Parts: sequence; C-alpha cells; structure tokens
Amino acid sequence: MLCRERKRSERSRKHLLLMLVDFKRSTSRVADKPMLEKVAAAVASEIRETDLAGWFENDAVIGAIFTELGDAQAADAITTIEAKISAGLHKSFKREMVDKLQIAFYAFPDSWAGDGTGRSVSAPLYPDLLEEEEKKKTSLVIKRAMDIVGSGMALLAFSPIFLVLSLLVKLSSKGPVFFRQARVSQYGKHFTFLKFRSMRVSNNDTIHKDYVKNFIAGKADSATDGQKHGQKAPVYKITNDPRVTAIGRFMRRTSLDELPQFWNVFIGEMSLVGPRPPIPYELEAYDVWHRRRLLEVKPGITGLWQVRGRSSTTFDEMVRLDLQYSRTWSPMLDVKILLDTPRAVLMGDGAY
Repeated sequence: MLCRERKRSERSRKHLLLMLVDFKRSTSRVADKPMLEKVAAAVASEIRETDLAGWFENDAVIGAIFTELGDAQAADAITTIEAKISAGLHKSFKREMVDKLQIAFYAFPDSWAGDGTGRSVSAPLYPDLLEEEEKKKTSLVIKRAMDIVGSGMALLAFSPIFLVLSLLVKLSSKGPVFFRQARVSQYGKHFTFLKFRSMRVSNNDTIHKDYVKNFIAGKADSATDGQKHGQKAPVYKITNDPRVTAIGRFMRRTSLDELPQFWNVFIGEMSLVGPRPPIPYELEAYDVWHRRRLLEVKPGITGLWQVRGRSSTTFDEMVRLDLQYSRTWSPMLDVKILLDTPRAVLMGDGAY
C-alpha cells in the first residue's frame, strides 16, 4: 500500500505522511502483540476514511499512511496529526501505557537532505526497494563482478589513450587534466565524478544551470535545437558551448572524455550500465517522479538512454528509459547494452 500511495503522490504532487508506532525498547513481540492490536484499533479509529492503517512489520510495528495532504507543510501536518493521535490514545489508555509507545513520522516527498555521504532518503518510505535488493542479491553480485572485470580491463586497454589525451588536454589550455565534479549516486549519496577536462578553467556554470533547468522543465532553448543545424531530430544539449576547448569538443564528440569514469566503476561508485548521475543542483529542478531514477539502480557510464536516443530525447523520455531499465534489469540486459554502446559512440548521434 505504501508503494502504491507513494506513486500516487508522485502523480498528484500531494504529500503523504507515514506514521510508525511500536514499543520503546521492546524485548518480546509475543508479549507486545495483544497490546499493539489494541493500539492499532485506537489508531484506526482516529484516521480519516481516505487514510490507511495496518502492520508495517507483522505483529511488531503499526503503520498509518495519511494521504492527500495537499500543499501543507510536513511539520504542520505532523503537529496536527500527532496531536490528534495522541489525544485518541490517551482516551483509550492510561498515560503510563502511552508513554511506552514510540511514534515516528516520515514525510513524502522527503527532502533528501544530508551531507551526501550516505543514504539521504528515509528508508522506511522505501521498503519495497530494500526488499528488491535482497531478492536480487545474487544478480547484483554478478553485476559488481562484471563492473570490476570490465572496468579493470578498460583501464588497462585504454592506458595509452589516457596518456595521449592527458598530454593534449594539458597543452590545449591551462588547468588540471581531469575534471572533478560532485555527482549524485543511488539513494542521494554524493561522489566525485571524473572526466577529462574539456573546458577552460574558472568558467561560469550559469550557462549549464540555466539550460538544465529549462531542459528538465521541457523548455529547452531553441538555440540548442538540432533542427537549426539541418538535423532531422532536435538535440537537447548545449551544442555550441563557448566554454569548451578544441580538444574538448573532439573528446565530447567521440565520448573519450568519459574514459576516466572506468575508475569510478572500478572502486564501486558507479556501474558500467545505469542512469547517468546528475549534478546536485539538477535535483532542484526534478519533479518528484524523476527522483526514482536515482533510487532503483546505481548510476552508470552507459545505459538505455545512450543506445536509444541520447541527446535527441527529452528529459522525461530519458527518465522513462532509466525506469524501464530498472524494471527489466538483468545481467544479460547489461551485456546487450554494453554490446550496443560502441555502435552508439561511433555514430556519435547526440554527442556534443
């Protein structure tokens, strides 16, 4: 029910609250169950007909989902609901009994606040994702093994190209060889993303920030439209960025600037296949449902988006491809995407 209501909230853009009730420092589920059943009945009598109540954990934790909260601030809604539930519990039980209960609230959409060093989402809101991880444990081990072997072989095979590109980048403009940038991984965790530097240093990222905001909102600047360059399909990317160097333009066109990300894969921050990791400021423009692309799988170097459209797709279409990948993912699908990637890179469609 929580999974369904979470998706309903994504579509309606109306908030929901998850309330969990259990005993503080409980030592026996068997002993607690009869009293928890009475507490559950008291909670059920205080919620609206449109709200939902049941076991969050069988015979251990009571859950209630308060839906359709509109634009109410989570803090205000929690205060109101907590006061109502507390009053109902005090009518049914003695104060000493109520004091033994632990009541926690989780708001959705959650803020994804945090320092980016760990899971920045509220785990109780996503039990379905954690269950899926458990079910796919063997497949995930295979995926990680593919990542280690594949990225390790790529780092060795491309080492001569690394040396040549490093020299060209250094000679083309002042600055470091590698471009390091904070990116957002699965569950909102931040990591340092590596690319060969393709821009001049000390440039202003306002151009990209403004473009990303419009792109995610479906209002890509017409100046970046591929039809203006005689192409059959529009290109949703900055195609004539003044910040890019000459060697940088070549690397972007051939995707050679992406090669250092094999190191991100090797150390486990990324996967060979998965959604592209966004820059933190991109999340500010995300609709709620867009964030699911960062919840269900680890980000990757290539994916369905790269082999089925790349920059000729809108942002919503890209997210739908990412969600399609997460729903149908298997090690064999990763192999198919990896085999399709060289063709997409050689054709260069949508690469700028």
